Amino acid sequence: MKQILFALTAILGLMFSGCSVGPDFEKPQIDTLKTFRFDSVKTDSAVNIEWWDLFKDPKIRWLVNTALLNNKDLKIAAARIEQANAMLTYIGADRFPSVGYSGNAARGNYAGGTKLESEANAFSIFPTLNWEIDFWGKYRRATEAARAQLLASEYGYKTVELNLVSLVISTYFLLLDFQNRLEITKATLESRRKSYEIIKKRFEHGVVPEIDLNQAQIQMEIAAAGVPFLERAVAKTENLLSILLGQNPGEIEIGLKLSEQVVPDEIPVGIPSEILRRRPDVLQAENMLKAQNAQIGVAIAQMFPSFNLTGLWGAASGELSTLLSSGAAWMVAGSVVGPIFNFGKNSARVEIERAKTKEAFLNYQKTVLNAFRDVEDALVEVNTYKRELAAKKRQVAAARNAVRLSKMRYDQGTTSYLEVLESERTLFDSELQLSGIERNYLSAYIKLYKALGGGWEEKESNNK
Repeated sequence: MKQILFALTAILGLMFSGCSVGPDFEKPQIDTLKTFRFDSVKTDSAVNIEWWDLFKDPKIRWLVNTALLNNKDLKIAAARIEQANAMLTYIGADRFPSVGYSGNAARGNYAGGTKLESEANAFSIFPTLNWEIDFWGKYRRATEAARAQLLASEYGYKTVELNLVSLVISTYFLLLDFQNRLEITKATLESRRKSYEIIKKRFEHGVVPEIDLNQAQIQMEIAAAGVPFLERAVAKTENLLSILLGQNPGEIEIGLKLSEQVVPDEIPVGIPSEILRRRPDVLQAENMLKAQNAQIGVAIAQMFPSFNLTGLWGAASGELSTLLSSGAAWMVAGSVVGPIFNFGKNSARVEIERAKTKEAFLNYQKTVLNAFRDVEDALVEVNTYKRELAAKKRQVAAARNAVRLSKMRYDQGTTSYLEVLESERTLFDSELQLSGIERNYLSAYIKLYKALGGGWEEKESNNK
């Protein structure tokens, strides 16, 4: 019993001794902007909300909730978290002793490397212990890497979630845009069909030349061709949105029309350094760097000897009937295994991990720069689309009045039909462009919330 207590004490002492070779992780220092160039609200950011509700369209909330529940890419990301969590447990187990059992029954005249004078029986049963002592911190570093990989996979899930929400709402606005363009085109087709019938009657009575009839028919057919084109675009966009919702392709019921959508208030963006702790993709890249940094320690530890401890304590006897009454049998053994010369393989392994760590650091820097760019791009889009939308609305109003006046002048015989055609063409194009700009303006806010990493932090804290 004293020997067993001594062995256990030695094991516990070794478990909490030793060192971890390799560099400790230090959070990267990044030069950040003091402010964003096009940020008009110089206050702290308030994006950690379910920002999609700010559009005031109840259909958007349904779409987002359905996608978060059923989207397959999100489920794949969740499966990666489960894998990383299991890997952490798997790798972490290597730091501790492995306990098992061993039983044996044999008969013969050979045992322990010696031939016996006569045949004999041998029976034994032992609990066993095997342990590679983590003296250099190889398994501690591997566990550190696995833990960082787990965090990276969790932030990867949040990245997929944020991208999914943004894509669902953007696709919904695209669907509203196509439907709005389809309504405009159908209304234009109906108007041009009526104009064509009027011109046709005038031509039949010799009031107008045939060129007017041809021009009227051309414009009518242009609008007619636009209807199936937009019907196709609507159907394909509905199919895309259905897949994002994790459903079979099909028709999507809409809420508010594009022109009825509410534009959110100005967003307080906050300071650029906040992006580094808000964007899940930045945090994912940081933890990938931390995981790779720990792999350097694992590679360095493999350059040193490994210490192994084995032990057993149980019963052994030459007769099965006396196995449990023959007294305890035990053994403790240690071994050391290490490299001497392997033509630089171990040092090359370390250099490989250092190069991978450099790559991970550069990827982190690139992720940060892209994050800042995303915010700047979204801010300038919000700012410029707002002014472009206002100008386009004034243009549409003027184009409608021009159509009314040109038709009046044509009916009075003071102008040619070409003026009417040009006015109608300008109005049609302007209305279609207005629909696109309205969609782009709404999408700019989606891009801004996505660039700021908004929504997922609040949702995460609510679930805790």
